Order: sequence, then C-alpha cells, then structure tokens
Amino acid sequence: MIGRYYTNFTIDKGLSNLTQIFITEATNFMENQAKQGNPFLLYWTPDANHQPAYASKMFWGKSIRDSRYGDSVMEVDYGVGVLLAKLRQLNIHENTLVFFSSDNGAEGIAGKNGGSNGPLLCGKQTTFEGGMREPGIAWWPGTIKPGVITRQVGTTMDMLVTAVGLAGLKLPSDRVYDGIDLFPVLTGKVDRVERAVWYYRGNELFAVRVGKYKAHLWTWSHQHYNFCPGEYVKDVTTPNQVNRTSDPIVFDLDNDPGEKYAITKGKTFKAAMELINPYLEEHRRTMVRGDPSLNYCDKMVMNWAPKGCEEINYCLQGPTTSSIKLCNWDH
Repeated sequence: MIGRYYTNFTIDKGLSNLTQIFITEATNFMENQAKQGNPFLLYWTPDANHQPAYASKMFWGKSIRDSRYGDSVMEVDYGVGVLLAKLRQLNIHENTLVFFSSDNGAEGIAGKNGGSNGPLLCGKQTTFEGGMREPGIAWWPGTIKPGVITRQVGTTMDMLVTAVGLAGLKLPSDRVYDGIDLFPVLTGKVDRVERAVWYYRGNELFAVRVGKYKAHLWTWSHQHYNFCPGEYVKDVTTPNQVNRTSDPIVFDLDNDPGEKYAITKGKTFKAAMELINPYLEEHRRTMVRGDPSLNYCDKMVMNWAPKGCEEINYCLQGPTTSSIKLCNWDH
C-alpha cells in the first residue's frame, strides 16, 4: 500500500517522510520473519531518488549537492545501513544475501536534480550504457568474499533465477527465462558465465551484448528531449531512430565503456559479430512476442485496490472501462 502515488502520502516541495516509512516497514518485516524462524524475500524499492526527489526533515538540506536529489541519496544510503544493521542485530546476516542495484541509469537532463553516469554515454531513456548500466553490489558475510570485483554481466532478471536456486527449488520448465543463476559467480566458483544481454526499447531490440562487445542495431537519443546533454558521438547519438540492423555499430566496452569509439569494420568488428550473431539468430528464431499491456491506455486496469487496502479501510473504486486505444509513447 505504501508508494509515491498513494493519496495519503503527499510530497510537498520535496519534503516527505516516505523513505522513513519504507525503512520502518522493512525492518519490522525482517524482525517478524526472524522471530518466527521463517526464510523471507524482501524486495525493498524506495523511490526518493526519482523525480520529483524528496527527503525527510532528517536529511533536508544536508547534501553538499544543494538539491533534494542529493538529500534523497543520503537518506537511501542511511536506509540501506539501517537494514544491514537489523540483519546483524537479528543474527541472520550470515544466512542472508543482500543485492543492491537500480532499474536504470541516471537522468542526465535533470542536472543537479538527478544523478551522474560518469563516463558512460547518455542516460535514462536510452539504450546506451548511461541508460542501462547500473551498480550491482552483493553482500553475504561468510559466503561472498568482500572487495571482489567481477566482470560478469548481470541483469536484475537474474535475481529470480538466483533466488529460486538458493531456496532449493526448481523453476517451471514450460517457459523461457531471461535470467541466469549468479550464485556460482558471486561465490567465486566460476569466473564468469558467457551470455547475451538484450537492450530493448519497447518492442524493438536496439542492442545486444555478449562478453565485452556490444552491437547497436538501432540508435536514438530522441528528437524532442535531450537525453544526452553535452554529449555527441557521430552517427551514434542520433536524434532520429536509425535502423542499423544490417550494419551494426560495435563497441568494446572493456576498453571503451563510454561508447565513444565505434567499430564498424575490420578484424575486431568481424570477431565481435561472429561472437554475437549466433545468440542473435537464436533469439530471433525463438522469441515469442507478447502484447505489452503498456501499449493500451485504460485506467480501469490500474491497481485501484491493492492487497491490504481493506485493513486500513482505503480501497479506491476504479472507473468503468474506457474505450481501449493504443498509447502514444513519444519516448
């Protein structure tokens, strides 16, 4: 029930206690599960860093960044610390995997009111590394060695497969999973698992990465919004959508994580595409496309009465269905 758009929690010019509520809910949940001796999965998703960023009075104006974004980062960092301390207090930290990541890169167009992607190209809303690459930090005292950096390419979709494996369960075999089990890599049992990572934008496959090579099949930085402020790479940060499927642009991300030096021919290009093409051909052959629910605009299908609303006597009545129409997503 707790979330940014729940009507009982307003955000007044960036001042909100919502992150503190998230922290309390999480620690209470962990404590209750530990007391009952239950294993648990906690998916903790504070959204204070998303525009409009917000912070509680405890962190209001504390960041040297002089913005609510900076304050919100400090508060989320504090919250992570509280959760880790609770695990230690409950003495379950050596039997708990904690994984920290994000859903997308920083929104460069937000300036000081958003984050920074450092040397990575562009930001949120793009399939360049600044839009798609996020930090991934795994913590499990006694199981995962601290201070180790892995070159393994992972995605948040790996969390499902990894968690099911740790629980000693098996996934249903009647479907295809995009994730892999990261546990052998996190524990150092294997160095890395070769796999393809797909960069989709809506229904279109914009890029694919295998190992250190990434091939752009489409390029687009957007003609109406500047998702790459202050950045320009010829024939790469194109304002209009450009189909490069027949002649991809390749980058060596180990040596060029900022995607500044395109590889379009020569031995390196050939070697990269010989590595990528088998994955790409298999993906295209076996991909079963669904019908994305976000393609349709109908407020009736929104979750107006989520589970738990009865307990606080606040379930909203959804509207009757409107005429189903395709949404116009210009970005």
